Amino acid sequence: MDLTIFNSQFKGDIVTPTDPDYEDAIKRWATNALRRAKVVAFVKDEIDVQLAIKYARSAELPIAIRCGGHNPAGASSSEGGLVIDLSKYLNCARVDAEKRLIYVGGGALWSTVDKTAIVHGLATVGGTVNHTGVGGLTLGGGYGWLTSEHGMVIDNLVQATVVTADSSIVIANDGEHSELFFGLRGGGSNFGVVTELVYQLHPQRSTVYGGNLVYPRERLEKLIAITTSWWEQCSKKGSLLELITVDQDGKPIIITWLFYNGSEADGREYFKAFLDIGPIVDNTKEIPYEELNEMMNFVMYPGQGVYMKGVAQTEPKYSSIDKAFDKVIRESDNEFRLSVLYEYFPSEKIRAQPKDKTAFRRDVTLPMCIMCTWQGDSQEMVERARRSSREMFEIVKVGNPQLTEAQSTGYTNHGEESFSPVRIQEVLTILNVLDAEGVTGGKEAVPDKARLVFGENYPRLQAVKKRYDPDNVFHKWFPITPA
Repeated sequence: MDLTIFNSQFKGDIVTPTDPDYEDAIKRWATNALRRAKVVAFVKDEIDVQLAIKYARSAELPIAIRCGGHNPAGASSSEGGLVIDLSKYLNCARVDAEKRLIYVGGGALWSTVDKTAIVHGLATVGGTVNHTGVGGLTLGGGYGWLTSEHGMVIDNLVQATVVTADSSIVIANDGEHSELFFGLRGGGSNFGVVTELVYQLHPQRSTVYGGNLVYPRERLEKLIAITTSWWEQCSKKGSLLELITVDQDGKPIIITWLFYNGSEADGREYFKAFLDIGPIVDNTKEIPYEELNEMMNFVMYPGQGVYMKGVAQTEPKYSSIDKAFDKVIRESDNEFRLSVLYEYFPSEKIRAQPKDKTAFRRDVTLPMCIMCTWQGDSQEMVERARRSSREMFEIVKVGNPQLTEAQSTGYTNHGEESFSPVRIQEVLTILNVLDAEGVTGGKEAVPDKARLVFGENYPRLQAVKKRYDPDNVFHKWFPITPA
């Protein structure tokens, strides 16, 4: 199939480098995730996806899948390849209030899910940043503000429509293609293009208590002591995130985001200890539920360079966090910022699921994310971010010696990219270098890193890969080697 035939049969929009809207078509949330694709296919339905896969395979073009375009390592982009872009047309959501289900297009953002469901007094687990795409977050596992009450995003996924590597359209759930359904829940984009996701909804009050508190560095020891005490007795009604960073003036601060699924009065009582130690800023209040996932948007905004690396801790530890804070201060300047995000989602609902129910590796650790941000797009900044993140990673590991090698990789949606042989060649094309350790994390890649990431579920995932993608067509995110 040549491009002319593909174009004549395709219902959506095909964009190539000569088109005036090409630059917009390849733009991503992180500037360093941009790749110059040969073809961007804005699909309208599963038939379009089938055509795109057939064309890409016949033309020997690597395939990337774009939903929200949030992966800073470039998993939704393809240098010289074809991007199947779901964001333009497959971006809606509809609710079946009677069955408490929401049907979501594979290219939708979480803001659409939140706003559509809450009209019916319902909600599902949906991350912490509302301009993230549903597809990437879900297939990677998905922590969110409602995790403490309803588990992870994948624990609320009841069905997915998938176009596989041979262009078959399949429905995956517990009764049909159940092994594929297992693989999709945590195994990422390794098995096909997910065009629709169906989630379980839960009754949700219309307002919640949320926002952020800001503390100076001097409050760190008290804050960690309070966090430790809170963590030991926290309930499913509340969660929090803590970010060690520097402000625009270079002043070291801790931003703490609070969430309580109740009124402001009850939320302030629940988090009283955090309020009593004297934050220098209190931006918490009772807000509409649909604004909950906007709380972090002022930090996670589009158009900046971003490098993220996953890691974990076994419990809140002042000595480890204090050393990490010293590193944050040393590394950050007017052009570059190093930060570390500590996530505290009560995990009873996560641990309640059998480990072999989904592909996601369910650790008892607390996820963390090392983040570097900068303005512009330069390889020099990417290299600086890679070095800083690796050094911070080692600081965290030393402070948490109980972590196994697998646990130290943290949450997969925070992790840097690991490359298959096909992906390595794409990276080499981008960088024009002779080593196989490329961009935004590739230098930290280890052979078959997916084996480490997925742990005891890996052999089962290899069997799923062999059935649904034996030729490794989909290889942009912790690629699994077919059995």
